[in-house]
Amino acid sequence: MTFLTAQWKNLIMANYIVNPNHLEKYVPKGTELDYWKGNCYVSLVGFLFKDTKILGFKIPKHTDFEEVNLRFYVKRLENGTWKRGVVFIKEIVPKAAITFVANTIYKENYETLAMYHKNELKSEIRTVSYHWKNQRKTHSIEVNAYDFSTPIEADSEEEFITEHYFGYTKYNKNTTYEYEVKHPKWNQYAIKDHKIDIDFKETYGTGFSFLGNLVPASVFLTDGSEIQVENKRKITL
Repeated sequence: MTFLTAQWKNLIMANYIVNPNHLEKYVPKGTELDYWKGNCYVSLVGFLFKDTKILGFKIPKHTDFEEVNLRFYVKRLENGTWKRGVVFIKEIVPKAAITFVANTIYKENYETLAMYHKNELKSEIRTVSYHWKNQRKTHSIEVNAYDFSTPIEADSEEEFITEHYFGYTKYNKNTTYEYEVKHPKWNQYAIKDHKIDIDFKETYGTGFSFLGNLVPASVFLTDGSEIQVENKRKITL
């Protein structure tokens, strides 16, 4: 059964190669870290929700909003087939009701903060940015991209990052929840430059403060699409 439908638009993905030891304690039972060419990735992702519906219904003033999340990549073997998914460290949104639903029903780690975004086109350069503010500062991720998109190539880093179609949640050390996210393949824009202004320690805790000293291995901007999030299920191990 479909729990949520929406459009995800203008996804910025800043991807860091990290030591897998940083992630081991967050890996849900029944899954294992997923690697691309031997590298373990953490991604900072900002995007826009549009036309959001829960169980087919629009909630007034909760259809369009920003999200910024920090995530990493796992896989799970089921009936001889690998399912490739993501695990979220934290997801930031500007709507308290979204946080409540996600944290109670999907057992995620959402936080509500003041947010805004920009999407501007000047001289064939598209500027997309996402901003969020806590008590101490305003954080942001921004890209300038050339205003034409191309398909994501097969077996590329971009494909690895964008095509993990399951979400996994570590509820406790013995309980894992799984849900499927359905969407078509996306196109990407060529990046001219980017800017990341984040206090990772303040936003994501001491365990991820090291990201502030790293340069992203890659930064993408994708167009996005309509998406479906299916109901979660408890994995029986």
